[in-house]
Amino acid sequence: MTVLTVAEHRQGRLREVSREAQTAGRELADAANDALHTAIVGGDAERLAADLACEGVDVVHTAAEGAKFNHDVYTQALGQLVSAIDARVVLVPGSVTGLDYAPALAARLDWPVVTDAVGLTAGDGPTVTREFGGVVTLAVDGDGAVVTLRPGEWRPAAVTGEADVRSFPADIDDAAVRATVTGSERDIDPALTEADVVVAVGRGIGTEANLDVVFDLADAIGGAVAASAPPVKRGWLPADRLVGWSGVTVAPDVYLAVGISGATQHRGGVDESATVIAINSDPSAPIFDVADYGVVGDLFDVVPALTAVFAE
Repeated sequence: MTVLTVAEHRQGRLREVSREAQTAGRELADAANDALHTAIVGGDAERLAADLACEGVDVVHTAAEGAKFNHDVYTQALGQLVSAIDARVVLVPGSVTGLDYAPALAARLDWPVVTDAVGLTAGDGPTVTREFGGVVTLAVDGDGAVVTLRPGEWRPAAVTGEADVRSFPADIDDAAVRATVTGSERDIDPALTEADVVVAVGRGIGTEANLDVVFDLADAIGGAVAASAPPVKRGWLPADRLVGWSGVTVAPDVYLAVGISGATQHRGGVDESATVIAINSDPSAPIFDVADYGVVGDLFDVVPALTAVFAE
């Protein structure tokens, strides 16, 4: 049962979730007594491939060199590579990018797609464990599967430089590429799944104009900005900033919840955080139930004061 992991990169740099996927893939490949392959698609793939030569990786494949991230390009290139190496499992980082193309890749291969995996074992086929808010665990069996991995569940693989790097000649049908990325307005901040510090904002911020209070704090402490559902639903922040069961799960060293009441679905996305700090004017807000430290007060007083301290 050959296992293929997919690397993720942004602005010429690998994301840590790429090496987490390699660790998960090695565990599964060992259980199946088979090989582990890693693919990197687009961008400066040839240069980044050396950083994917990690412990336990047998082969690193590069494909579609120079291409920007594109749902259709990834689906075509990876689908062809899976067939070429006869992979039976494809492990994809559970990021916004991975969740974009994983279902389409599964459809191309006529395989099931399983999202938010927290455990993997092998028998005749892969068995994938999922957790729903830490309450229910589900095992899914199949002969082949595309699986997205919850960020932070596996340690990143160590770089050894010893893998066999190969260029895969993917045949991209340009006519089937239905959308192109022309650019982005700006990068708000680091990827949530890789940030050491996350500053999350909720309904308590009041209006979109008040978001600068949170951005100023994040800039002062080098954190990534996230949100609970209300700011995202109102269009104040993009969907890839949403933390919770319907968004992403994060595991930073520090998670700072600003004006977030702490609904169950949001708290489920921060369980793996090392330290949770809550700022809320309501002392009975559920977010304090999971907070290691809490400040009961007006965020418009507390947050600027914190920003001033960190900016010194």
